Amino acid sequence: MSEATPSTEHFTLDGKDLPFTPGDTILQAATRAGRYIPHLCWHPEFAAHGSCRLCTVKVHGRAGAACTLRASSGMEVESNSEELNAHRLTLLQLLFVEGNHFCPSCEKSGNCLLQATAYEMGMVGPHFEEFYPDRPVDASHADILLDFNRCILCELCVRASRDVDGKDVFSMGGHGIATHLLVNSASGKLVDTDMVLADRAAAICPVGAILPKRQGFVIPVGQRRFDQQSVSEQVYVKHGGEET
Repeated sequence: MSEATPSTEHFTLDGKDLPFTPGDTILQAATRAGRYIPHLCWHPEFAAHGSCRLCTVKVHGRAGAACTLRASSGMEVESNSEELNAHRLTLLQLLFVEGNHFCPSCEKSGNCLLQATAYEMGMVGPHFEEFYPDRPVDASHADILLDFNRCILCELCVRASRDVDGKDVFSMGGHGIATHLLVNSASGKLVDTDMVLADRAAAICPVGAILPKRQGFVIPVGQRRFDQQSVSEQVYVKHGGEET
């Protein structure tokens, strides 16, 4: 006997009907349907975290994070509005000036979710005065480079190391603007952990904070993930549109 198809219900996203399975968050349902809601800290492999707030939507006029809000029948969700996109653009501009993101010289350029999302939101410059923080680069590990200048505090590496690799290599420290990524070793150096290149945490970073050594430009600029298709187009093709 074949398994029963899970029952689906519906809500509206920007005025259009959207099906969901009970238990889905708004972001899960939207992504499955090929509808793009900007996000940085959410990843389908992990429980929602809600730290970047880029996925903020309005439900019946009240703001909330689409990655943590459970979908319910009859919901009226607003995402692609001038107000919400302006809010997202400001958050992106703050992320760029809070760290040291030099896209033209970054090995992750063209394959960086932060960069791709900034393009999607129409960001053309930093807007705010740049902080230029003095952050370290940890090149102690034989195979992995850790560049704290590019970290956006999404905690994906923390969750991947803990939940998938079972190693707890990373954690977060500090509060407010002083929040930062920590390496859980006596020296604070990556070389003194049991992290290896095959770990999920080594490949999960959406920006260029964790990079494999000796592989920086294996894929030429112009042929990378976001060089040919925008981030919103990729969501549509993978989940909601026709594969080409």
